[in-house]
Amino acid sequence: MSAPRRLRLGVLVSGTGRTLENFAALSRSGLLRGEVVLVISSSRTAYALERAALLGLPALALAPRSFPSEAAFAAEVFRRLEKERVDLALLAGFLARLPIARGWRGRVMNIHPALLPGFGGKGFYGLRVHEAVRAAGVKVSGCTVHFADDEYDHGPIILQRTVPVSFEDSAEDIAHRVFEKEKTAYPEAVNLYAAERLLHADGRVQVLP
Repeated sequence: MSAPRRLRLGVLVSGTGRTLENFAALSRSGLLRGEVVLVISSSRTAYALERAALLGLPALALAPRSFPSEAAFAAEVFRRLEKERVDLALLAGFLARLPIARGWRGRVMNIHPALLPGFGGKGFYGLRVHEAVRAAGVKVSGCTVHFADDEYDHGPIILQRTVPVSFEDSAEDIAHRVFEKEKTAYPEAVNLYAAERLLHADGRVQVLP
């Protein structure tokens, strides 16, 4: 098996950019087998754009409402990624639906702050996820990294990490605990991809030794 390569990464954001900041820090420390070469925000007012500027990362905003259709929006997103020769696209709190273009299936990852297939789908984002987890009374939550497809929070699961949930926890408590797991789980999935250790077949992903 070949040595892990260093990927050209495109990060797609809509919010504060905490995950983007984590990727940038790990990349510069050498712990992430990739370099962020492009940031795309679906919102012109997202703080992630300011964070990208502070990090010295090239960034732009593509608002879905500025395009005549969802397909036109997705086509422009992937055109920009291809222009920068991006190897792997990473959804990091990207709230716009993104139909995956031909040639990009298996090259777009997403992370969700719950254990899919539970507590996912349209409308399940941010604190709403953790409020739903708390209301359901589940004893374990966590995060899921998966290859994205044309549905919200759906596609072959790469890895999952769990956290305990206690009766006393607030949604904010759960969110904090889950995000700490996200900071290691998502980079781990990227590194596995770089090392060509993800075998995608029959709708499932096997992590090779």
